[in-house]
Amino acid sequence: MRKEDIQDNIRELLIPIGAIILGLLVGAVIMLAIGANPIEAYKALFIGAFGDMNKFANTLARSTPLIFTGLAVAFAFRCGLFNIGVEGQLYVGALAAAFVGGNLTGLPKIIHLPLTILAGMAAGGLWAAIPGFLKAKRGVHEVINTIMMNFIAYALIGYLVADVLKAPGQTPRTVPILPSATLIRLGELVNWSNSRLSIGFLIGLIACAIIYFVLWKTTIGYEVRSVGLSPLAAEYGGINSNRKIILAMVISGALGGLAGAERVLGFDRALILGFSPGFGFEGIAVALLGRNHPVGVLLGALLFGALSNGGAWMNFTTSVPVDLIVVLQAVIIFFVAADQIIRVIFPKKRKDWGAV
Repeated sequence: MRKEDIQDNIRELLIPIGAIILGLLVGAVIMLAIGANPIEAYKALFIGAFGDMNKFANTLARSTPLIFTGLAVAFAFRCGLFNIGVEGQLYVGALAAAFVGGNLTGLPKIIHLPLTILAGMAAGGLWAAIPGFLKAKRGVHEVINTIMMNFIAYALIGYLVADVLKAPGQTPRTVPILPSATLIRLGELVNWSNSRLSIGFLIGLIACAIIYFVLWKTTIGYEVRSVGLSPLAAEYGGINSNRKIILAMVISGALGGLAGAERVLGFDRALILGFSPGFGFEGIAVALLGRNHPVGVLLGALLFGALSNGGAWMNFTTSVPVDLIVVLQAVIIFFVAADQIIRVIFPKKRKDWGAV
């Protein structure tokens, strides 16, 4: 790799890092303005996220769905698509996984668990295929379609979980997932942990590796990225842009459905109404922070998981409100989106690098 390429890669890596640092500095100013000690607050934030093995495991558990939703958004972005419907795809994936995992009896775990995961992915992929088809064949903008599909998913799951599939005598939730379809939790393997972290996190790591391989080491990935850069140029080069748009949306939706399946099979072990606090929308922020790269998505998901878990502890032990975490996330994403601010700090010209 040329020296110039290495410098450009380092510079692109420094943009999210610089955004995080600036976001924390803005957060510190806000804390000082409300009379709080930012050093104590950030110390509590760190302890809440990584203070012991249980806290660390809980941070990984909170990060797991963000890995999948971040990958879902990033994959669509690579094809020039803004899939804002990952939340709806997560919901229908969770519904399919809950139905298959809670109602198919008599199957061994080696068959039932993969079947349940695939059901969640298939449901999410099919749900995303609808706006993908409309985009490719009718030119209907995917943002409008996916937003509308979100509302349909909310209403559908709300009705089914609160009425049709509701477990008797329970708050709105489905029947428990059968043991043959559950993801193993860390707390079931070691005595010192009571975390609900499951092997879903390992599946997330595998998903990052697979998506990286698909995007940068396969013909399909090359074609998807080509369509994202220029659909007309891709068509001129013999690539069927419409097919790649539909394919990208299906893969994106399948990743969103996998996020829902992980929550149902590993974390809650049932489909609980309102189980997602907005994982699909957080995935957009994670993808932006990660520059739409699987490794960046993984790191961004870990950061947002740490902020979420550590923020609760910070609120409990200091006078800083937990709402500040949302402000921190927003400011970080602002600086990532307005990356020219960071680029001024890290100039592109080689002669300028010697002065930095």
